[in-house]
Amino acid sequence: MNKRALGVLSFAVLLILGYGRARSQPQAGDQAQRFRAMSLDAEKKGLAEAFKGITTNGTLQTGLFPLRSTGVSTEPVRKAAVAFLSVLDSDQRKKTMFPVDDLEWRKWMNQDFYVRQGVSFNEMSAGQKEAAFGLMRASLSAKGMKLSRDIMKLNYTLGELNNGNFGRYGEWLYWITLMGEPSKDKPWGWQLDGHHLIVNYFVLGDQVVMTPNFVGSEPVIAHAGKFQGTSVLQDEQALGLAMIRALDEGQKAKAVLNVSKTGNNNVSEAFKDNVILDYAGVRASSFTATQKKQLLTLVSEYVGNMDDGHAKVKMEEVRQHLDNTYFAWIGGTDDTSVFYYRIHSPVVLIEFDHQVPVGLRHLAADPGAPNHEHIHAVVRTPNGNDYGKDLLRQHYQQYPHGSN
Repeated sequence: MNKRALGVLSFAVLLILGYGRARSQPQAGDQAQRFRAMSLDAEKKGLAEAFKGITTNGTLQTGLFPLRSTGVSTEPVRKAAVAFLSVLDSDQRKKTMFPVDDLEWRKWMNQDFYVRQGVSFNEMSAGQKEAAFGLMRASLSAKGMKLSRDIMKLNYTLGELNNGNFGRYGEWLYWITLMGEPSKDKPWGWQLDGHHLIVNYFVLGDQVVMTPNFVGSEPVIAHAGKFQGTSVLQDEQALGLAMIRALDEGQKAKAVLNVSKTGNNNVSEAFKDNVILDYAGVRASSFTATQKKQLLTLVSEYVGNMDDGHAKVKMEEVRQHLDNTYFAWIGGTDDTSVFYYRIHSPVVLIEFDHQVPVGLRHLAADPGAPNHEHIHAVVRTPNGNDYGKDLLRQHYQQYPHGSN
């Protein structure tokens, strides 16, 4: 058995048998103060620049996201949002609602320490939780809903694996905010923000933008505990590996940027709204019809987390730019390899990354190396339309802010 396989096996055994040793924790007050300072520092640095959007060279490619009718109703989402707001008390509504163009959209972070706004599941009654889930169900596909709930459950598993530290890791440590008033024709949206799960859902008429969308977990499989058997991101992992293996040697030589992966490689996570990221890897224009179909299947695995109708709309947009889509890879291609891959076109950016352990560092065979039990994945809309910003800009051109 090779070293990596032995490490993975040892890690699994520790998960099943040990639940690890407790890590020393600062006092609650000291920790809260430190986390708030860290959050404010992240916001100060991350929001220093006005929003522009992810570009390849610093210049936005325009005309990609026209105002139009998709023919897919957003009325179920609007009704679910109204129903959610109706069960909140006045104080909860006050801290949950922000203007549609508020900077709050950009204030999200994967890390558990981040101090978040809105109303948390932790403070919701059973009825309020069900209304919040109703909003999620109306906005997401069945697959996307299951993924979201499983990530929340695995955050509880992380608490179990940290000696029951549910103040820091838990199923209900997720917050919801609404931007704008739920409307049939005016812009609005909602955000879910928490450890390893961020959903930004912008609505204008029957158009939807569901990015930035962050999904991840540590661990990605609950080998024991309350939610034993829960797993996430295994299809995204397997489909990515199948994609690199489907390339011929010439294509693979272009796709693989580095065969060695020693750290974290995602570049478009929290507070990276204006990243300049050049295209890299192999261009899909060189793919066979079969390879193109396989790439679209991989993209659909991510896009398909939004409601089915709007996922189809987005996938048609992806198809229109398929020949200008690039697939890049870092790492090995064996079953036990850790890797990073990126799918990048004018209208979509997807990143998948095996990460260095953080919450389970005390259980990892090699605490300094990426492993299969910590995964981050991000979906972005480049060229200025994350958070539906380009749609909102065009809307304000037609209806100056304050007149609509």
